[in-house]
Amino acid sequence: MKKIYLPLVMLFALNSYAQEEDAPTKSFQISGSADVYARFNLNSFNRNYDDMDAPSPATSFANDPGFAIGMANVIASYEFGKVGAVADLVFGPRGEDAVFNSTGSSNIVNQLYVYWNVNDKVSLTLGNWNTYLGYEVISPTANFNYSTSYMFSYGPFSHTGLKADFVLSDEFSAMVAIMNPTDFTEFNPAGTYTLGAQLGYAKDAGSAYLNFLYGDQDGKLDGNGNNGGDDSSGSTFQVDLTAGVDLSDDFYLGFNTTYNTTSTGEAYTDTGIRDVDGDDFGFYGAAIYLQYSLSDSFAIGTRGEYFQEFNGGAGALGVYDADGDAGVFAVTVSGNIAIGDLMLIPEIRLDSADQDIFTNKEIDGTQKSLASLLLAAVYKF
Repeated sequence: MKKIYLPLVMLFALNSYAQEEDAPTKSFQISGSADVYARFNLNSFNRNYDDMDAPSPATSFANDPGFAIGMANVIASYEFGKVGAVADLVFGPRGEDAVFNSTGSSNIVNQLYVYWNVNDKVSLTLGNWNTYLGYEVISPTANFNYSTSYMFSYGPFSHTGLKADFVLSDEFSAMVAIMNPTDFTEFNPAGTYTLGAQLGYAKDAGSAYLNFLYGDQDGKLDGNGNNGGDDSSGSTFQVDLTAGVDLSDDFYLGFNTTYNTTSTGEAYTDTGIRDVDGDDFGFYGAAIYLQYSLSDSFAIGTRGEYFQEFNGGAGALGVYDADGDAGVFAVTVSGNIAIGDLMLIPEIRLDSADQDIFTNKEIDGTQKSLASLLLAAVYKF
């Protein structure tokens, strides 16, 4: 009996081990960040008046004067075998600006999606995710500079739809997507859809991603943003390239360029920015990112960006010449001081436009430049 019993026990144990090896694994993680900052203008005023705000770069986030808060970010992710879900919640001014088209309880949802890793080569995602265009992202933990670029600020923030990611080889990847109009994250109010695509190349030393977006972003909306109105622009096309390479162990070079154009539709916006002759409008730009690590805990970097709007563009700069054109060159120098999981980011920024878009220090006129200092603290967990 012992001779029979022992092999049976061993067979049962091996079978149980094999079942455990084949069983899907479960994984649950919580991560996030908190960021605060202080910002001061050097050549303009630093407080909000009844009829005007203190001047700031015409970009997203980090624009309030004095001591200010960014956002608290909490990300919950769960994976079971080949499927999973991500819920990314944001609280605070930076989060509100990032999900500006959301209302009610949805205005804290930065990302919310489920995914299915079909196999080693294909993954499907359904829901709302942050944009694949541009060099920078919403979370300050992933950006070297705390303030953001013009191209990031006026490109998409988020998309809601269905996307498929493909691994083409060890170096190449691709993505295709069908989505709501950009930044309409809860549902589709316009009744139109946008196509997205990406081709990526990545190796240990660097990577490059060529991104595309095409579609009607507003359908026919009324003055309240509801479907069924008369105002509509045409389709938007955007092509965007991001790249980065390690020039050495300590020196990094990044690059981003984008071109965005929208054809004129059946009517024009109420702002009066668009040229009545019906020319296409949009913007383009380019930015270089240089970063140098002096030690494990300290790095310094700069972003130099040129941003140009044509025929009224996205209404970013607010003041235009007779053709609806305006441009700005911005240089941002930032330090990254790591203290454990806390990152201190001292920053100086100079924005120089070709139009008088900033209020001067005496508040009695306008000027073409704005110089500002910033100190941010970003904690990630």
